[in-house]
Amino acid sequence: MDAMNSLARKLLANVDRLAHFDEVYAHCDYPCGIYDPFDAQIAAHTVIRMDDLIGQLKHPEGHQDQKEAIEYHHSMIRATEIKEKYAEACKHELRVLWGDYFKPEHAQANPKLHELFFTAMKQASKAKQTTDVKQAEALLDTVMQIAEAFWKTKNIETKRVEAPYPTKRQIVVPKLY
Repeated sequence: MDAMNSLARKLLANVDRLAHFDEVYAHCDYPCGIYDPFDAQIAAHTVIRMDDLIGQLKHPEGHQDQKEAIEYHHSMIRATEIKEKYAEACKHELRVLWGDYFKPEHAQANPKLHELFFTAMKQASKAKQTTDVKQAEALLDTVMQIAEAFWKTKNIETKRVEAPYPTKRQIVVPKLY
């Protein structure tokens, strides 16, 4: 049996070397039991913040000052890149929760769960496509509903509190005490 396993390992290693498969990353494909919607909420707040900052940028009229124009475009590009990165991070965190944590019995107990995840994924994509703060706020609201559903599966009450971030929006936290 060991010779068969060794042969199988060598064969798979050769296939992997020849095919050049991309390395795959995941939160944890081992049932570690460590899940939390917190990172998805932080990512949604970051999208809102970047949209806010993009909206505050002052466009240099007529590009009279080349340095000012360069700074404007540099800031716009950086904020957009960060916004898109965190919208995608939000989607990643949600995929991990949906694929690894939530079980059929959770969806039965909360019939809106499928719709919430579907909506959040579409909202995160829309947040990447636009700088509309209302789109990003809608994403955050849906992510907070998912956070509430998550904690409900653990029989832990939640509350919405003002987040300590420049976004001045809320975040869902468990009532632990």
